[in-house]
Amino acid sequence: MFTSTAYAMGTQGAAGGQQGFAAFVPLILMFVIFYFLLIRPQQKKAKAHQAMISAIKKGDNVITSGGIHGTIVKVDDATVTLEIAEKVNIKVIRANITVKV
Repeated sequence: MFTSTAYAMGTQGAAGGQQGFAAFVPLILMFVIFYFLLIRPQQKKAKAHQAMISAIKKGDNVITSGGIHGTIVKVDDATVTLEIAEKVNIKVIRANITVKV
């Protein structure tokens, strides 16, 4: 009884190498799909945002991530001074600017 089971397991092990690779094919396909549908568009969006941040200058109308609309008065290395009303200025970190209007 046990010998027939042992023989059956021995013959199946020879073809196991080909089946092992076939088991990874769906996993590889899922990774490729995730790359093109999720990772790559996010990288493109981040690159476009970085280009927009580096191109801002005095006088541009922008919207911050908090929803504040303003006009750029001064640009520093890490911060931007926005005029949100007449003679009302606030400092905002450059990365918090989401839209250039």
